Amino acid sequence: MKGTVLLGALLLIAGLVGLASPMITYTKTEKVVDIGPVEVTAEREKHVPLPPIVGGLAAIAGLVIIVAGSRKP
Repeated sequence: MKGTVLLGALLLIAGLVGLASPMITYTKTEKVVDIGPVEVTAEREKHVPLPPIVGGLAAIAGLVIIVAGSRKP
């Protein structure tokens, strides 16, 4: 029962974070030039858009799981 409530809380927090920041950003190292022993790399930021509906559904699902897990049988 406590594990279910914990899962719901984590899902709720993830959904709220998804609503607050609609984009996931990460850095990728790419090889630009590779000529014999000379190698040049560049770090580039990549962005993955996160639709608000995903964050909203995750938050709602988290609330439902918390309520269902906290009810006594």
